[in-house]
Amino acid sequence: MSTSLALGSTANRRIGRSVVAIATAFVANAVLSVTVDQVLHVLHVYPEWGQPMFDPALNALALGYRIVFGVVAGVIVAHLAPSAPMRHAVILGIIGLVVATLAAVYTITQYDFGPDWYPIALALSSFPTIWLGAALHGRRRRA
Repeated sequence: MSTSLALGSTANRRIGRSVVAIATAFVANAVLSVTVDQVLHVLHVYPEWGQPMFDPALNALALGYRIVFGVVAGVIVAHLAPSAPMRHAVILGIIGLVVATLAAVYTITQYDFGPDWYPIALALSSFPTIWLGAALHGRRRRA
């Protein structure tokens, strides 16, 4: 009986560490993105919060650093994963894809914050950037 309790406890800890790995990477991605957004708003590179941003160069800038942060999130989730780092990256990638797709549908249909290609590009890039980050992490660990 004590062996089954010990195995259950180990499995619970592993699941908890998996949840922490995925949540940490997700939050890191969001915090990095919003922080850079805020800095660019304060520096008057971006218009004030709530104002539309139609300049393609500014949207490309935002997409660019969000792609980098997606890769960083993939590295984070792979590093923190208790096992199977690519499986954790896939789970985070699916979560990111779903959240970004819902956000794209919402912003495109409810608001006119800028060009429609931007939230669509965010949704389409979310999974591959996270996967790439985890793959780079795995490659670096093997080297």
